[in-house]
Amino acid sequence: MSAQQLPKHIGVILFPGFQLLDLCGPLDVLNILATKHTLKLSVLAATLDPVSTQHVLQDEKKSDFGEKLVPTHTFATAPDDIEVLLLPGGYGSRSEEKIEGVVEFLRSYYPRLRYMLTVCTGSAILAKTGVLNQRKATSNKKAFSWVKEQNTAVQWVPQARWVVDGNIWTSSGISAGIDLIYAWIGEVYGEELATLLADQSEYDRNTDSWNDRFAERWGSV
Repeated sequence: MSAQQLPKHIGVILFPGFQLLDLCGPLDVLNILATKHTLKLSVLAATLDPVSTQHVLQDEKKSDFGEKLVPTHTFATAPDDIEVLLLPGGYGSRSEEKIEGVVEFLRSYYPRLRYMLTVCTGSAILAKTGVLNQRKATSNKKAFSWVKEQNTAVQWVPQARWVVDGNIWTSSGISAGIDLIYAWIGEVYGEELATLLADQSEYDRNTDSWNDRFAERWGSV
């Protein structure tokens, strides 16, 4: 792919209770990619208020331990030229209140995207839009039973680190998003660069999308 054809505008979605590593793992890889190629980032949420990772399980333990990220745009003011959209999961994905506006935005914005990437239970949110109908996808294996219930028209893959179907890339739980983003960079920007970025981060990549020991660990297979 020529430099002119490479995607330049990447967007990420925030919602209360998102999983930090789902988002920041891939984002840090993209931070390094942005030293090699021109990239622009938009951070989208329902409002411009900082969005916390705090979720119900922490609340139950009376833990006050949520980090907050600041959006650059709301769903209503999102730029119209985002080419790649990254959607994390997390405990907030299980609450309709927490993901208010996310499903509607994804449904309307997806047709203009070049790539849609989800991490963990982000695929469960995407499944609610209908764009995954009849497509292969995967998700967090510990939450796999719940994920499948969100849309039975999706061809859920019970054992995979990540799955690619057309322009939609979905990954397993949390840390799997890092392997997904390196695989995506390898596909779009070239495997040599993906390997270089991983080596710069001293990260041992899982390059086999079917290498998923957590499927057996959590009983999704």
